[in-house]
Amino acid sequence: MAPSRTLWLALILALAAIGRAAIDKDEGKFPAGRHHNLTASPSSPSDQHNVINLSLHTELPAPPPPGPAASFDLSRTRRLRDALNVFDLALLAAKWGQVETDGGIAANCSRDMRSYLAGLSDAKMWAVKMDDASGHYTSGFFYGNNYWMGSLALCDAIDDGLTPAPGKDGNNATDSAAPSGLPFAAAHTQAYSSVYNAPPPFVPGFYVIKMQLNETLPTQVLRTIYVGMCLPSSCSIADIGEMGARAHVELPSRDLRVLDIRVPTDKEFNIWADKTFCLLIVVSCIVMALICCGTLYEIYLRGKLKEALRRQDKEMMNNSETSSGIGCASSDYSDTMTAHDDPLKQSSRGHDHGHAHSESSNSLKQLDQLVLNLPPNDNDSGNGHHVDDPEHEHHHHHGGGGGVRGNDTSTSDEHLEGHLHEPEKLSIYSELLLSFSAITNFNAICDRNVGADTIPCIHGLRAFSMAWVILGHTCIVVFKYSDNMEMRKEVEQNFFFQAITNGPFSVDTFFFISGFLISYIYFRTNAKGKLNKLSKGANEFTAGTAHFLGLVAYRFMRLTAPYLFVLGVVQVTMKYLATYSIFDPPTMDHITCPDYWWRNILYINTLFPVDEMCMLWSWYLANDTQFYMIGAIILIVGVRHFKLSAITTLVFLVLSWITTAVIAFTNNHRPNTDDPLALFDKIYDKPWTRLGPYLIGMAVGWILFRTNCKIRLPKLTVASAWFLAMLNLFVLVFGLYRADLSQFTAAAYSSLSHSAWALSLAWITIACSTGYGGYINSLLSAPCLYPFSRVTYCAYLVHPIVIRSMALNSDAPLHLGGDLMVVMFFGLTVASYFLSFVVSMSFEAPVVTMLKILSPSRKKRLA
Repeated sequence: MAPSRTLWLALILALAAIGRAAIDKDEGKFPAGRHHNLTASPSSPSDQHNVINLSLHTELPAPPPPGPAASFDLSRTRRLRDALNVFDLALLAAKWGQVETDGGIAANCSRDMRSYLAGLSDAKMWAVKMDDASGHYTSGFFYGNNYWMGSLALCDAIDDGLTPAPGKDGNNATDSAAPSGLPFAAAHTQAYSSVYNAPPPFVPGFYVIKMQLNETLPTQVLRTIYVGMCLPSSCSIADIGEMGARAHVELPSRDLRVLDIRVPTDKEFNIWADKTFCLLIVVSCIVMALICCGTLYEIYLRGKLKEALRRQDKEMMNNSETSSGIGCASSDYSDTMTAHDDPLKQSSRGHDHGHAHSESSNSLKQLDQLVLNLPPNDNDSGNGHHVDDPEHEHHHHHGGGGGVRGNDTSTSDEHLEGHLHEPEKLSIYSELLLSFSAITNFNAICDRNVGADTIPCIHGLRAFSMAWVILGHTCIVVFKYSDNMEMRKEVEQNFFFQAITNGPFSVDTFFFISGFLISYIYFRTNAKGKLNKLSKGANEFTAGTAHFLGLVAYRFMRLTAPYLFVLGVVQVTMKYLATYSIFDPPTMDHITCPDYWWRNILYINTLFPVDEMCMLWSWYLANDTQFYMIGAIILIVGVRHFKLSAITTLVFLVLSWITTAVIAFTNNHRPNTDDPLALFDKIYDKPWTRLGPYLIGMAVGWILFRTNCKIRLPKLTVASAWFLAMLNLFVLVFGLYRADLSQFTAAAYSSLSHSAWALSLAWITIACSTGYGGYINSLLSAPCLYPFSRVTYCAYLVHPIVIRSMALNSDAPLHLGGDLMVVMFFGLTVASYFLSFVVSMSFEAPVVTMLKILSPSRKKRLA
């Protein structure tokens, strides 16, 4: 036994001697044993946030022999925290004499830095706080913690601008002045009353240093890290860069480069001096004044009709559904607002011009139906889809009388025409003012009924898809600004997370809805002869051109008002956040928007590189508008040449599939492993790759028009169709989970998946419109979803601003977890819809009504 113990002791001493010799020889390198136990594969230089890929050797070191507890000396071992100490004030202080001698620092910065280092040496409270406000590596490096930010709020609060009054003993007189330099100084006065808390001899500034870390030990990794430092504000960016180069130990296993330095405390952006911000303020004040005046004017007119307003059983009458996937051109507003406007004109005749009692009685009947929105006495068509005013939605420019049905059997236009020629009507200026009434607009948005031409399930599809979009964008943004980025790779292994990864299908739902509505509404409008009547006497080409230009002009005016306002808000908001946030903005909107905003207004921004795109999420509006123009041409031609339009639609669909497949194959796009936005500039946002769902939606609109929403199918066919549709949706969302696709299969999937999604939506829409929807139709047609559906356009515009503001206004990175993500999603959804209601009532609803009032056919009837 003795020789055995002696042998073990000799072996331990030999290993210790080898380890000590290796440490002495390498002078700061990690021990050889660690290097052999931890290896890594090099990461791609193109992805600076690349995840560390560690692979452990299968050969594990032998366990230490049993015996008395051994002690270990790690004081001479370079640990991870030493390798990640990228801005060491102690090292900088030791070199400060040499730094000043070299002359790389400005005089003011050098003087203040000397005071700061002396304050740290003397443990002065303000210097300790500045050191405390500076960031450094703490933990979680292997879990994706790239933000070592410190605290901007603490650094900014150190100097609160108060000079403490000295007491008799030379200390601060806490009775006469609160201690300076404490965050929330008033709340902590008593707790820190014994601490001498003089302010610093300079104004502190906060600097965010962006560095590229290329580390080979303990693992090969290329990371971009952000370090926040609280230093004298007199130091320039060049001074901070020079100090950053001197404040870390040069290691042979590490390459550290400063990429950028930002100064959130510089306050170089004065928002009140920004022309765009001032213009937004002026526009907002004008709109707010118009809303107040319009609301008060409606209250005044309603006050004259208080007897009629006591009636009960109110029922709103809307016209038809919108012609855009996200509600970009809703007439839900205009129909209800027209119903409110016309009776006010009637009442003006009765009060201001002393009409006979019989006419006053007739006017009150009109009020019952229009102001109070009581059901009309005339019977709707038997199929429940009464053909209302055809000049709705994108077709309002052809005639905007809209949706008013009297007690006789005449059409709504004829009913209005007999009264609108009378001189006692409200002036056009009064009508325009009433279009801003908050009462009318709010009632229109929150109306629990839908118009006769409406397919109710569209509301549900739109509302749920918008929530899906918000969820996806929330995950994208918050993952970027978290201190545990590697959590994403962990949760992506979860089966149900595929619902977020495949969130881009929600946009295909919008495209499908948009194509469906333009086709369905246009064919129903044309069937009533209104379009032909408006182009009477013109040849086919002239009439078609007039229709096309009218459709495009109406859509442009209809979309651009809220879009242009939000575009200005994005430009100002991102300028502010890019200046004052400790984080880099996710996109360069503060740079691209001032230069390229005109591309957004012309809806051609997707035809240019993504690096030049302003308001990145507006790619959908550009594509939808381009599809709308293509669809309008196909529909106008299809009225008289249906076969030609059908063939053209099929050709466009097939070409879109082929183009997408070729692009995906040549770029080796793998949807099962690649990020959905990996080829954003080549596949994701390009119109020629997203056209399929729009064309399929147009086909479904034509089918429902031709069948008048009356299709009889065997129960087995219905059940089979529902099963296949649900299975298809399930496979598209969850089918790629741990799938291994070849390059050809991946290209085919990229090409056909969007259209396959639209095919399932096609059956859902047809089934819910023809009586085969069951509980799904009840869910999608729930009245509680209508208000959210009607403001989807504005919600789509504003929700990224809400998400970015939440993330970039934070003083520290987020630490993600499942519960936090759920709370953030619901909170951001509520905030987004609140703002969307405000924008919709301020810009969207008034514009719809004004376009209806100013439409050419309306003027013709008023002549």
